[in-house]
Amino acid sequence: MSTSARGARFHDLQFRLTLAALLVVAALAWAWLYDAQKTMASMRGDGLLLDLMRAMMAPGDSAAYLLASAIMWLVMMIAMMTPAALPMLLVLRGLDRGPAGQLDPLLFAGGYLTGWSAFALVATVAQWWLHGHDHLMGANLAASHKVAGGILTAAGIWQLTPFKAACLAHCRGPLGFFLKYGRAGRWGAFVMGLHHGTYCIGCCWMLMVLMFAGGTMSVATMAAVALFVLADRDRRSVIHLCIGANLFAHKRASTQALGATYPSGGAEPSPL
Repeated sequence: MSTSARGARFHDLQFRLTLAALLVVAALAWAWLYDAQKTMASMRGDGLLLDLMRAMMAPGDSAAYLLASAIMWLVMMIAMMTPAALPMLLVLRGLDRGPAGQLDPLLFAGGYLTGWSAFALVATVAQWWLHGHDHLMGANLAASHKVAGGILTAAGIWQLTPFKAACLAHCRGPLGFFLKYGRAGRWGAFVMGLHHGTYCIGCCWMLMVLMFAGGTMSVATMAAVALFVLADRDRRSVIHLCIGANLFAHKRASTQALGATYPSGGAEPSPL
């Protein structure tokens, strides 16, 4: 086997390991979020995770609350958005970046997640404000049905705006993005990832706000939003998901209304 062939195989193996590492990190993030949801619901256990969940139920202690919520949102962004970067990484791997480009996919992913980490900090402050003003309720920290309805309506309107369409065009055309915004070198790979992350935030930030409607600690809501982000590349899938989200909102509103009418411990009157 020639030296060039061995080098190509090594680079291919390195890229596969990079993708595997990113997927493992995302899986670990999902596992952590699942454990966090269980701990928040039961408030049992020991160690750092329980301390973080207790802090997230006390918005009056601003410093502890913001720190705990920031950690949760950062892990959430890693879990939800790492898979969305994979198509870009596959296209980047196919470009001729020279002999020093083996780490470019990893650096691109680092820049991409840096952008979403900045968004996570903004979301942390928003959650603190909403929770401190009694707009988030329960162990999942979900908005009231009125606020949730407003969020769902705003998200639906946002999907139809020109700014959303412009940002989405970059996500749907990875090759065009690299041809237009390509940069050389390792720092260039990181900057491209950050640039793409900025467009991705512009495209999906309103979808992330849906977390407040379904519950910022709800892993089911996280999974639904993550699937929505991936399906956003296919308009037909988005229509189906919008219908599902609307049905979920009506069901949740009905459940909350029923709970308000027949509080825990009370009995619903017989229809007879």
